[in-house]
Amino acid sequence: MSRLLERERSELLVVDVQERLLPVMSDPDGVRDAVAWLLRLAAELSVPVTVSEQYPRGLGHTDPALKAALAPDARVLEKEHFSCAAEPSLRQALAETGRDCFVIAGIEAHVCVLQTAIGLGEAGYQVAVVADAVGSRRSGDRELALARLREAGVDVVSREMVAFEWLHRAGTESFRRVSRALLR
Repeated sequence: MSRLLERERSELLVVDVQERLLPVMSDPDGVRDAVAWLLRLAAELSVPVTVSEQYPRGLGHTDPALKAALAPDARVLEKEHFSCAAEPSLRQALAETGRDCFVIAGIEAHVCVLQTAIGLGEAGYQVAVVADAVGSRRSGDRELALARLREAGVDVVSREMVAFEWLHRAGTESFRRVSRALLR
């Protein structure tokens, strides 16, 4: 059953947006911009962030523009499994936060994002994949991944859906700050 995203229960999980991988995506600038937007939103609303890096010795580290946007308390963790849910150190780190909802952005949609989202869902977490903040080398693979995620019961959302659900209401100081900074 789908339910609204609550910031007190959520964590933003950014999957593998790395130096050597991002440039070969079908829309690298769009993915980078959307992920950066989500990172700013998470920082503004004090939502914890975890970033995964798939085999960084070969694929490089997190894109420098995104690394610069990370809050000081964001965790960057290396992985070898495609799924963050299958990587023991990541699975443990995610469980330690006490959060039970993961909002996922990153690449590639049809590999690491898909396997992570389905794996976390099977582990009992609420999972939402941000459609405008995921990418693949081929746009067809991205579209297939989003369709498969929906069929698997994963919520597929937009970044503004995340923002308004985390904000929950207008008229608050958080809403004013976010609307001035991000929602223009």
